[in-house]
Amino acid sequence: MKKPNLLIIQSTPQPDNSLVEQFAERYHPVIVRNVLRGVAKLQRERFAGIFVEGGHLDEALQAGQFLQYDSILNQLPDGILMVDRAHHVYWANRQFHEWVNDGQVIGKVLEDLLGSYEVISNDPLPLQTAYQKREPTVSTLRGENHYFQMYACPHWESCGELPEEEKSDFLILVLRDITTEYEQQRKLVAIHRAGIELANLSGDDLTLMTVEERVELLKDNILHFTRDLLKFDVIEIRLLEEKSGKLEPLLTHNMKEAAAQRSLYACEEGNGVTGWVAATGRSYLCEDTRTDGLYLDGAECGALSSLTVPLFACDEVVGTFNVESPEVSAFSESDLQFLEVFARDVAAALHTLELLTAEKIHAVARGVEAIHGEVARPIDEILNDAVTVIEKQHNSGDVDPAIIERLRRIVRNARDIKVVIQEVGRKMTPSKALPSPGEHSDETRTRKSRVLVVDKEEWVRDDAHRMLEPFGYVVETAHNGEEALSMASLYTYDVIISDIKLPDMSGYRLLCALQERLPEVPMILVTGFGYDAGHSIVKARQAGLKSFLYKPFQRERLISEIEDVQPLPGQGNRPSTQIT
Repeated sequence: MKKPNLLIIQSTPQPDNSLVEQFAERYHPVIVRNVLRGVAKLQRERFAGIFVEGGHLDEALQAGQFLQYDSILNQLPDGILMVDRAHHVYWANRQFHEWVNDGQVIGKVLEDLLGSYEVISNDPLPLQTAYQKREPTVSTLRGENHYFQMYACPHWESCGELPEEEKSDFLILVLRDITTEYEQQRKLVAIHRAGIELANLSGDDLTLMTVEERVELLKDNILHFTRDLLKFDVIEIRLLEEKSGKLEPLLTHNMKEAAAQRSLYACEEGNGVTGWVAATGRSYLCEDTRTDGLYLDGAECGALSSLTVPLFACDEVVGTFNVESPEVSAFSESDLQFLEVFARDVAAALHTLELLTAEKIHAVARGVEAIHGEVARPIDEILNDAVTVIEKQHNSGDVDPAIIERLRRIVRNARDIKVVIQEVGRKMTPSKALPSPGEHSDETRTRKSRVLVVDKEEWVRDDAHRMLEPFGYVVETAHNGEEALSMASLYTYDVIISDIKLPDMSGYRLLCALQERLPEVPMILVTGFGYDAGHSIVKARQAGLKSFLYKPFQRERLISEIEDVQPLPGQGNRPSTQIT
C-alpha cells in the first residue's frame, strides 16, 4: 500500500534524521528547505500533513493564512502569483492560469509564461528593483493584443544561514489587464492630435486658399477623423446663428436630405435632440430612438440610437455634433467622452479658421485701404486744381473749349482711379468682411452717395475717406470755401460737410452761398472744440441747417447724420450723383 505524502519544511538536514525516520514508518517524507518551496509543492501534490521546523514557524503561519484565501483569490479579475528570485512561479490564482492558457504554471519561469510581453515603463527590470530595494514597483507590460499593469511587492524575509539559492525571499505579483483603459487613453491622445491637425494650415496654404476652400478642407478633415478614428459613419454638424438662434448645417454624412435641410433652432422643445443640446449646452445619449420623444428621424440607415454633444467656443455654445447608429444602445460612455473631446477640438478649429479668415480679410482690407489712402489725397488735389482752372477759364471770358474738355477728362480719369481701387478692394475682400450699408439704413441711401468734405486739416479729409469709402460712399475733398463752391458748381453732390471755420470764409457763409446755387443739397457743419465764437452754427440753424458734428469723426455718428439729412428715395429733388 502506498504511503501518504508528508511535507517537511526543514532548513538544514538533521545529523541523525531520527525524526524523519519516525515519520517514514507511516508517511512518505517530502523535504523542502523553505516555506516558498513548500507552497509550490502544495500546489502540485497532495499531502496528508505538514511538518514545519521551528525556525520557519512564522513564515508558515503567514503562508497558511495566504492559502486560506485561495478560493477568494481565484475569484478576483486580476492575476495574482508568487515568484522567487529566479522568477519561478510557486503559486498563481485561476485568472493568471487563464491568461497564459496553461494549467501547470508552478515551477515555470514567469517570462516564459508571458511570452512576447515587454516592459514599457521607465524601469526595464522592475522585479530585480523590487528585490534589491525591498520596495514595491509598478510597471506596464505590453503584448501583441494586451496591456498589463504589474505590481510587485517583496515579502517574507528568510531566516537562518542558507545559501543564496535556498533563501525564501519572494515577490507577490498582481497583474491587472489595462488593455481597455490603455487603448482608450491612446485613442484620446490620437483624437487630440487629430483635433490639432484639423485646421493646421501653413502660411503658404492660407495665402493660396480661399475662405471657401479652407472651410471645405476643414470639413473633409472632420469627416475623415470622425469615420476613421471614432468609427462613426452617420454625422451631422450644425453651427448656431447667434442672432436668430437657428442651427445651420455645416457638415452632413449619410443623413437624409430632408433631415439635413430641416430648420432647427436652439430650443429645448420641438427641435429634436439637436435643439435641446444647443439650448442646454449638455450632451445627450439616446439609447433607443423608438422610445425617445426628443429624437427626430434623420439617418439614411434608420437610426436606432444617437449621440449628440455641444460645440463650445469661449464657454458659449456655437453648434452641435451629432452621430447616429442603426443599432440600439450602440454608444457607450466612452464614446460620449471621445466625441466630447473631439467636439472641443472641432470647435477650436472652427474658431481658429474664423480668426485666420478674419486675419486675411483684415490684411487685404488694410492693404487696399493703405493704397486708397495714399491715392485719395493726390487725386483730390488734381480735382481741386482742375476745377479751379475751369472756374478761372469761365470767369475770364476767354474760354478754350478744348482746354475745358481736357480738364474735364482729367477729372473723370482721376475719379475713375478712385472707383477702380474701391472695386478691386471689394473684390479682393471676402464678402463676409465687407461692411453692409444695410446695417445703418436702406442700402439705396448710402451706396454711391457722393460726399464733399471741406476742411483745411489734412487729417480730417483723410478720416472722411477712411471712414466712408468702405461703405460705398464716393468722397471728394476741398481745402477752403472757394474750392468747395467751384467743385459744387461743376459737379453734383448728395451731401456737403464743412468745418465752421475755413481759411477764406465761415461755414455759415458757405452754407448761404450753396443755398443760392444748390438749394436741394443738404449740408452738415463740423466743429472741433464745441465753441463757436462766430456763432456760425446758430446762424446756420436759423438759415435752415439741420445737422452738425464734432471732430474727430465717429463713424457710426457720421454715417447716421449723412443718411438723416438726405431725402428718402422718391422724396424731394435730389441732385443726380452721376459722375460728370
